[in-house]
Amino acid sequence: QFDRGYLSPYFVTNPEKMLVEFENPYILLTEKKLNIIQHILPILENVARSGRPLLIIAEGVEGEALSTLVLNKLRGGLHVAAVKAPGFG
Repeated sequence: QFDRGYLSPYFVTNPEKMLVEFENPYILLTEKKLNIIQHILPILENVARSGRPLLIIAEGVEGEALSTLVLNKLRGGLHVAAVKAPGFG
């Protein structure tokens, strides 16, 4: 459970409770902001082939990266959700 929510309501997997629930996901953890999809494209391709979901925890996911992730989720090509990393300190 995180103190911040998902970056787009399109990532919701349980609309009744407005939750993102994954079983055995890959987790991509980065301290950077992701805004260009090419930076993570090889990871996304490998995850898509595996059939497992992907949880991205980042400083931010914006622009092209966010819109591409949402489109892939809507088309059923990739089970993905992105959340803003919790802040500490």
